[in-house]
Amino acid sequence: MSDTQGAAGRRINTLLDANSFVEIGAQVTARSTDFNLSSAKAPSDGVITGYGTVDGSLVYVYSQDASVMGGSVGEMHARKIVNILRMARRMGAPVVGILDCSGVRLEESTDSLNGLGAIYRAMSMNSGVVPQIAAVIGSCGGGLAFIPALSDFAFMAEGGSLFVNAPDAIEGNTVEKLDNRKADFQAESGNVDVTGTEEEVFAAIRDLLGYLPANNEDEGEQIACTDDLNRSCGAISGVETAREAIVQIADNGIFFETKKDHATGIVTGFIRLNGATVGVVANKAQGAVICGCGAEKAADFISFCDSFSIPVLTLASPAGFARKERIERVLPAAAARLIHAYASATVPKVTVVTGKAYGSAYTIMGSKAMGADMVYAWPNAEIGAMDARAAAKIISADAASVKENADAFAALQLSVASAAQRGYVDTIIEDADTRKYVIGAFEMLYTKRENRPDRKHGTV
Repeated sequence: MSDTQGAAGRRINTLLDANSFVEIGAQVTARSTDFNLSSAKAPSDGVITGYGTVDGSLVYVYSQDASVMGGSVGEMHARKIVNILRMARRMGAPVVGILDCSGVRLEESTDSLNGLGAIYRAMSMNSGVVPQIAAVIGSCGGGLAFIPALSDFAFMAEGGSLFVNAPDAIEGNTVEKLDNRKADFQAESGNVDVTGTEEEVFAAIRDLLGYLPANNEDEGEQIACTDDLNRSCGAISGVETAREAIVQIADNGIFFETKKDHATGIVTGFIRLNGATVGVVANKAQGAVICGCGAEKAADFISFCDSFSIPVLTLASPAGFARKERIERVLPAAAARLIHAYASATVPKVTVVTGKAYGSAYTIMGSKAMGADMVYAWPNAEIGAMDARAAAKIISADAASVKENADAFAALQLSVASAAQRGYVDTIIEDADTRKYVIGAFEMLYTKRENRPDRKHGTV
């Protein structure tokens, strides 16, 4: 076991189980001698690498040491990180990168850039094979900012700094006007999942790892469920937010939310149902609309779940799409990504229509057409092309018949009974019974197998 010292070592010990860390490459130092580098002391070349356990499960980790040449990325520094990434892939275990770095090592120039590229490539090879988590604790600028983006989940300490371009380097901007390095900016932008103090970040990473399988061939851990499988959800339909609804469904009311501060119209995260991990995608509230960022947020989350065989539960109540010029610029492509994610996912998919679900927004939120295995709906939910009165104004011959046609449209085309008659809803359930129905559905779908056309990958 390694008795690591300094901030970089302390952070590893905070993340991992006590006395579990084993260091690899402690004697590695820089090879370059340009600009008098041979006289500079560079223990471990500014990054501590190795492995340990979190709740007894194997985890690989690297932690940059800002006290050694600013934690800058040089040739051997990068080689150590790449080695850990490769070991994680070969052994099938998650990898956590703790980032605190001044950037590439200018004295090593192209060697540094090549090393950075090797890290990018290794992370790309790991994508969808093992979970990759980044923790921005100190500075993470320039090309290093792509490491959290290449990771599956990114965490950031409140004192951390994440940026591609510094605030004063952005045309027309100053640090006083907008400090794009800060945790709250990055969380709102969707580049970071969770923010908090350094201690809160490491606690959250340990919590997240408890939900995730070790690799794409691991079935994940199913813990003993201490909650009543048939527990009533009470007045779940009366809650104000999707978060509250998810908590009522989850085992023991525990929900790990991802990207909480980004695209808040769609909520994503992990729960357990009967002890097994389930990914959840939900519209924020009744009458919620889907924006471009929300569609991309959901698409990324579904793709991760599918890569690691995590079932997906969708709570759908989309009244339509956001109507703003800046959103319209990105909405078609973003919605297409969400469509592709749902349609491509082969994991068990269960959808509960909880409110007003209109138009193509309903279609892309995990409907039968998108490949949902089971679709439930609450009795008062609505499924159709659009609001009844809006539809009546279009189909009515005169103003006098609008109300009559609206009532007829609501009964014939918006009721969940109408959708169920057409096979688009499998069962109409009481809202209080949601938990037991979705648990039953996922247990039934446990052995699901579904093939896709033989291809390298999709292009959406």
